[in-house]
Amino acid sequence: MESGPFRAWLAVVGTILVTAACTGVAAGPAPSSGAGSGGLEKTSLLIGISPTPSSAGVFIADRKGFFKEEGLTVTMETIQAPQAVMPRILNGDIDVFKGSYVSLINVQGSGTARLKILYDALQASPGIAGVVVPQDSELQKAQDLKDKTIAVNSLNNLGTMSVSAHLKPYGLTPEQVKFVVVDFQNQLVALKNKQVDAAWMVEPFLSSAQNAGVRLLLDTNTGPTDKLPIDGWAATEDWVRQHPKTAAAFQRALAKGQALAATDRVLLAETVAGYTQTPKEAAMTMAMGTFPTSLNPTRIQRVSDLMFEFGYLKNKVDVASMVAAGPGR
Repeated sequence: MESGPFRAWLAVVGTILVTAACTGVAAGPAPSSGAGSGGLEKTSLLIGISPTPSSAGVFIADRKGFFKEEGLTVTMETIQAPQAVMPRILNGDIDVFKGSYVSLINVQGSGTARLKILYDALQASPGIAGVVVPQDSELQKAQDLKDKTIAVNSLNNLGTMSVSAHLKPYGLTPEQVKFVVVDFQNQLVALKNKQVDAAWMVEPFLSSAQNAGVRLLLDTNTGPTDKLPIDGWAATEDWVRQHPKTAAAFQRALAKGQALAATDRVLLAETVAGYTQTPKEAAMTMAMGTFPTSLNPTRIQRVSDLMFEFGYLKNKVDVASMVAAGPGR
């Protein structure tokens, strides 16, 4: 029989999914004139987001009218990862999108597309992601994960890399655990049904699951991944070249939203609660990470170096070549 906390968690996640569905649109934004407001090449943008705290800068910029001030009308659509919608990104249906740096660098390194990072979204801090296990699990420490099954939202991405970095000090390789793909919203059920031994979760799913009775085994934003850049906003290199004024306008508006996300905790909590349907009280105390107000290639290079170390890349990717000029650079 399901416990009260478990039912409450399902209610929160169900609302998150409804919200994500409502933010999605079936088609791209309405066409804009060739010469937009203030000479912008395009004034209506479709932005690919995720219903997680790291999207807060864009939502604040929209809520405060910063995009409107720049002559932009934005529509948000929930995406799982850039790779999942790459055909739409390449044909210009999705203009700007957020992705983990592991995803963005993977796309660049594989030659799938040439990307430009427009702005930093989130930097790790303790508490925003970790490996959880059932309360009665026999697993007590990181090294106990050997030969165990760990749910992640996607393979060869931030979750698998973060966990691998934390297993390395114990002499464990990624091949000594079994990563399986389970969407965040289904991971608690998978744990309860013993389909997996552990699960890598991010906020707000992490807090909700802990409230439902799971136990944090490993915080994956400490030690080797302390302050690791998590994700950023990007567009294709071709899109930025064709829309330089629009790209700059997006960066200026986002810079204002990101600055408020970094400094106004009440506004941040209200905003995150609004688009994730996390209770505001929970959003006020939930670990959010750090919202950078500058775009530092050296900092993001750490991600590329870790990816190369764990075999995600055949060759190192120079992140500096991916970073677009503009506000925050």
